[in-house]
Amino acid sequence: MSLIDAYGRRINYLRLSVTDRCNLRCSYCMPAQGVAKVACGDVLRYEELLKLAQAAVRVGIEKIRVTGGEPLVRKGLPDFLAELAGLPGLRQLVLTTNGVLLARQAAALKAAGVQRLNISLDSLQPEVFARVTRGGDLNRVLAGIAAAEALGFPLKINMVVMRGVNDGEVADFAAMTLAKPITVRFIEYMPAARVDDFRSLLVPGSEILDLLARRFRVEATGRGPLCGPSRNYRIAGAAGSIGLITPLSGHFCGECNRLRVTATGTVRSCLFGSDAVDLKPLLAGNDAAALEQALRRLVEGKPAGHRLDEPALAPAPFAMAAIGG
Repeated sequence: MSLIDAYGRRINYLRLSVTDRCNLRCSYCMPAQGVAKVACGDVLRYEELLKLAQAAVRVGIEKIRVTGGEPLVRKGLPDFLAELAGLPGLRQLVLTTNGVLLARQAAALKAAGVQRLNISLDSLQPEVFARVTRGGDLNRVLAGIAAAEALGFPLKINMVVMRGVNDGEVADFAAMTLAKPITVRFIEYMPAARVDDFRSLLVPGSEILDLLARRFRVEATGRGPLCGPSRNYRIAGAAGSIGLITPLSGHFCGECNRLRVTATGTVRSCLFGSDAVDLKPLLAGNDAAALEQALRRLVEGKPAGHRLDEPALAPAPFAMAAIGG
């Protein structure tokens, strides 16, 4: 079974947030004071999350990415992941983390059946990392990456490129792919947090490629059917690869294949859309058909694209941690 929207896009990828809590305060994700915490009773129980995932896979979802907040702060996560990994029809189970708790949990994630990890890392300089994350310890993240590598996890490192903050490190991040089979993805800054002029921080994808071309010979490569929005490249002769995610300068809405579910059970077909649907009442019951139909209706109404590339648009700010990225 497949989920096809009104524009012919096949929707086969679900981002599933298991918590709104995070142990960092990244400047592009939330305000310095953090965000109001959702009451524990409002966060979906693992049983509800599993019921939702089961319905999603039945109607055509083939890839689930578990997100947060920071998913590793939630207790009992490996057992839940093992249940997801066992869902018939699910082809990929992946997880996004900031890496702070990864060193001590990597083995449990591997045993649970997680196939790949995405690790958010925005600077290789301790001082810059601490400033962007508002107090994070780079060494803990690097230790988590090393632990995941030792276990054989395929890794993607996600870097949000910000002008005047970390754009001078683009080539250093790309160099991580030379000897190791990892993927480094460069992500344009998006207007999520409360920044007066978010465009002042935006480094367009074309400029990122220019920065790379000054040091490397970069070649375009293809993408698979379950891949996200990244345009993919490789430095000539490198063991790993590079990805470029350009939601503003060259949006990928025409190829979007995703749904997002928040930790409180709200599902969105577009990160910046207004089509949020509360699935919690359906999850409280046992009407699997109604849950499946709600997902189908959301896909049918998925918009053609966002409008962030319109200069006059002033998008309402939000905390990325509350939506799951």
